[in-house]
Amino acid sequence: MGAMALGKDYATQECSIARALEIVGERWTLLVIRDALYGVRRYNDFLVHLGIPRAVLAARLQMLTEEGILEKRRYQDSPPRDEYVVTDRAIALWPAMRALGRWGREHYAETVLRVFRHAECGTELGSYGECPACAIVVPVAEVLMVPGPGLDPDPADPVSRALLKPKRLLQPIAVDQV
Repeated sequence: MGAMALGKDYATQECSIARALEIVGERWTLLVIRDALYGVRRYNDFLVHLGIPRAVLAARLQMLTEEGILEKRRYQDSPPRDEYVVTDRAIALWPAMRALGRWGREHYAETVLRVFRHAECGTELGSYGECPACAIVVPVAEVLMVPGPGLDPDPADPVSRALLKPKRLLQPIAVDQV
């Protein structure tokens, strides 16, 4: 399938941002990547958390797998079930995702939904993903995501409920399998 072209105007752009948008510029794509970084791995968990149409989710997961951003792994043979695990390419998107989230919070929302901390010392990360206390840029696997005061304390879907507890990024979420 490959990346979908954005239109004739983008083909002439000599710009790495335009090339990146060919892969991640569709809104559902960034939300799938966000959830994958949060630890969502299973198709149905993406489906219920995002409220995304099935066909759109299937297409996005296929494209992200083809682009090497997610890796499809079989976790059960009978019946066959796969999960989607972040790759180094997905992890490399974390600074951009973090910056987008921070920009959105500063310019369009007043409530804090999630706080990102350095797991080792508990300090909230700075604007560039750095730990002010330890003076390092914190690797994604050492980022602790803590619910903020703006999150719904009683969400309807099991993924949102699982994300109400502090957790490290990249670690699989613990969703109650009903």
